[in-house]
Amino acid sequence: MRGLLEAIGRGDRAGFRRLLPLVYDELHRRARGMMMGERADHTLQTTALVHEAFLKLLESAGKWSDEGHFFRTAAEMMRHILVDHARARASKKRGGGGKKAELSESIAGPDGKEPDLLDVDRALEKLKGEDPRRAEVVTLKFFGGLGESEIAELLGVTERTVRRDWVAAKVWLVEQMG
Repeated sequence: MRGLLEAIGRGDRAGFRRLLPLVYDELHRRARGMMMGERADHTLQTTALVHEAFLKLLESAGKWSDEGHFFRTAAEMMRHILVDHARARASKKRGGGGKKAELSESIAGPDGKEPDLLDVDRALEKLKGEDPRRAEVVTLKFFGGLGESEIAELLGVTERTVRRDWVAAKVWLVEQMG
């Protein structure tokens, strides 16, 4: 796959046709993990999320250093798609208010209340400026549904480091979101 990513980076646009079958199942698995926390009547389906993310990947062609970077970029794009979808939905509602985050790896506050997805996104953007690796751990775990071992492998760190980053990031995010 690395050779294919390099070819795409050199401008081989046809490489995307060869890339999609190689990465589709993994992108779909990750999208399914993200969608598990969404409400049942969500208008964006898993397959549509994969396709929209892949289209965005087309726009960033050649900006990946390796397979791990490609999948991290895909997870980030899926997160943005879901957040944009939540923003659009919130703007249609009277009084705003986005979707509540109901994901398997909770970042609920001390009161047990789940935060709004848009609040999580805003806080995560701020965390990126202060601690990019912890922000990436949150993106991959919270939005990407990846396990600690998968995240450790993608980031080139130990599972212990991932656990430590996750705990610290959760505390930081809960404090930021009040």
